[in-house]
Amino acid sequence: FAGFAGLALVGLGRDNPNELPSALQGKTAPAVAVTSLGDGAPFTDADLRAGDVTLVNYWASWCAPCRVEHPNLEELAESGLTIYGVNYKDKPGNALGFLEELGNPYAALGADAQGRMALDWGVYGVPETYVIDGDGHIVLRFAGPITDRVMEKTLLPAIEAARQ
Repeated sequence: FAGFAGLALVGLGRDNPNELPSALQGKTAPAVAVTSLGDGAPFTDADLRAGDVTLVNYWASWCAPCRVEHPNLEELAESGLTIYGVNYKDKPGNALGFLEELGNPYAALGADAQGRMALDWGVYGVPETYVIDGDGHIVLRFAGPITDRVMEKTLLPAIEAARQ
């Protein structure tokens, strides 16, 4: 009982009990290990350390919340933010069809068909988005769809902090 009570108190003490912790926050982003998806070359480790704040977004065509967040990703891309997409455990044709239908907010794409890179990054499921500073450090990990509220309260403040 004491162990359960201790865990409950720790959980109640968090700002957002639904937020999943990230052991990688503040650390260098793990290696990028993706394969090509479509015509373009996939992004690389060097892209994450090129001096600009970027997002890495894990997504899949079969993911309903990915469809919900997609307009917000497009808005961020249109504002000039570089977003790299990792297509997670998906069929290439389905993934490319998803982007053809909804638009492509990604500066570069890669496929993680087996989910190996996702394991290294600590991904629980899709969608999941990481804010990366210009030196390649993870500033924020957000699990779930990027809604208007998430953009305002969580993502945009993290992007601003990463720019400083």
